[in-house]
Amino acid sequence: MLKILGPGFERMMSMNETVWARHANPWSGWSRVSMLPLLALAVWSRIWIGWWALIPTGAVLVWAWLNPRLFPPPASIDNWMSKGVLGERIWLSRGDGSVPAHHAPILRALTLAVSTGSIMLLAGIVMLDLTLTLTGLAVAMLCKLWILDRMVWIYTEANEGKAPSAPE
Repeated sequence: MLKILGPGFERMMSMNETVWARHANPWSGWSRVSMLPLLALAVWSRIWIGWWALIPTGAVLVWAWLNPRLFPPPASIDNWMSKGVLGERIWLSRGDGSVPAHHAPILRALTLAVSTGSIMLLAGIVMLDLTLTLTGLAVAMLCKLWILDRMVWIYTEANEGKAPSAPE
């Protein structure tokens, strides 16, 4: 999600070097994939539990903040999720010229697609339209994973010829 929202969100999440190293743990990355579906379900639960839905919604938001802090740094980053998270870190610091420009157009298009899916998801939740909710969720999640795959590509290009190692 940080890759979509940018450096301002990174600051709000207090993502320092230690937190990024922990977030590179594949358990952290893969468990964060569940955030958007869990948030959608938590908000949707208002039809079953009314204002009590604020509790699961708040729990998901707390989980979003805690998640990258709970896992230890990985012993190895030789896996798709760790490379995606570390590629996200490189992308967010792209002002230093370390990311080739050919990534920007597809990432802009994918970010637009995630945003469109998120708007559909939000509209579906507001209108309690299950089809619109699930379609928006599917679009947002698939494009988010595609963005993550692009982050793996960015990480790989940035580290060509270097031996993989665990973050410090």
